[in-house]
Amino acid sequence: MSLASAINTAQTIFSNTGLQSSALAQNIANASNPDYSRRVGTLSIDSAGGQKLTIERSYDNGLVKQTMYSTADAEAQSTLQDKLQNIQSLLGGNSFATSPSTYIATLRDNLQAYATKPNESTLASTVVSSAIDVANSLNQISSSIQTMRAEIDQEIDHAVTELEGLLKQFGDANSAIKAGTALGKDVNNEMDVREGLLKKISEIVGVRSFTRADNDMVLYTSDGTMLFDSGPRDIMFVPNASYDASVNGNPLIIDGQAMSIGENGNTTAKGSLQALLQVRDSVIPTYQSQLDETARGLVEMFAQQDQAGLLDDIPGLFSYQSYAAGDTLPATGTLVKGLSAEIMVNPNLIKSLGGDPTLLRDGGYDVNGLGIASADYLANTDGDAGFSTLLDGIVASFQTDRDFDDATLLDTRATIGDFATSSVGWLSQLISESAAANETKAAQLSRVSEALSNTTGVSLDEEMSLMLDLEQSYKASSKLVAAADEMIQSLLSIVG
Repeated sequence: MSLASAINTAQTIFSNTGLQSSALAQNIANASNPDYSRRVGTLSIDSAGGQKLTIERSYDNGLVKQTMYSTADAEAQSTLQDKLQNIQSLLGGNSFATSPSTYIATLRDNLQAYATKPNESTLASTVVSSAIDVANSLNQISSSIQTMRAEIDQEIDHAVTELEGLLKQFGDANSAIKAGTALGKDVNNEMDVREGLLKKISEIVGVRSFTRADNDMVLYTSDGTMLFDSGPRDIMFVPNASYDASVNGNPLIIDGQAMSIGENGNTTAKGSLQALLQVRDSVIPTYQSQLDETARGLVEMFAQQDQAGLLDDIPGLFSYQSYAAGDTLPATGTLVKGLSAEIMVNPNLIKSLGGDPTLLRDGGYDVNGLGIASADYLANTDGDAGFSTLLDGIVASFQTDRDFDDATLLDTRATIGDFATSSVGWLSQLISESAAANETKAAQLSRVSEALSNTTGVSLDEEMSLMLDLEQSYKASSKLVAAADEMIQSLLSIVG
């Protein structure tokens, strides 16, 4: 080896060692940064036949995309599970102690006790009190889940704002990457930023990416709607200030297309937005219909009948706020939206309001508010304190199947108790499916994230080992330079 080649070799080693040392320092500094990809040196041969070290960014396209998909799945499932648990808490948690089905069962038992002793006024008051609990449960749950829909609208609105901000940042990073790539500059840092933004975007909406020339990236939603192409696409959403059972939520529009909603307990949603739409537009409306049909069934069960069979049935123990004299009661098996928010106990039976609970035994209801026992609907015409015919009939009706609307997604023919219980079962099953799927998807995300970290992340053990290798390389090149210097000095001494 000539002195010139020895010096050139040493210079190359110093240069490469310097580049690798810089990358090593950057790796160690970002060891705890989940959005950082490890920098590695790649040795190649240039056009002149010389060795050239290039610092490249570790990257695994398949794992990155799988992380995006798993993030969207896990975030959607977690969002659904959180909202389902909020609904469950309105019903008393895991025991469903404050659900309508629990209060209906208590009402049935107290009514049975009153039917066996119709002359006991305290038992009559207990029945009315139980009925008030049923009505209050339906009122409160209906009001709370509609409030939840309004809150979800605000969450969607905030998520849209966040998504728009992330897409703007993504656009800035993407532009820098395109420009840097075209000029042959190092864009590794910008690539890290863009990849980190992709993960955050995936939490909100499922995305699929496509990379074009100059590392230009295009984004689509999981259902194929354009999300980003040289710039963010328009996202439109208008939240409702308030909700009731008759109000439909406004759609979320991306690039002119309405976003679809998730389905099932193991949700098909990708990202939090689709899961929020699923709860707002599917889960809560379905559960609301079950509450409304429960309320309608109760009004129907306790309706007062004209003893001559000439007049329409009118509300008995249970009425509803919008009822007025002369109105026809809701048709059997037909959903009346929002009825659970209106159901109430007939005030003529509530003692604290001046009513008489024992009139439930006698039947009748004066639509003019003059008393419950009007002549047309009075069953206990003799005023017998032991009269139990009506009470026995109502008790029996708890075991009688009746029709329910198929919009509830429950059996359309069942007793009122079984229907209310199956509503709890429907929600419980949905929560169970969601919980199992939540664990699975969270575990999947954890495994994929770990695999990506193992492939592109920084291992301090590896960096320390590389540091020792660089140190040895530096020492070897230093010895080579020292030897060359000694030889030059010897030549100079001979010449001189």
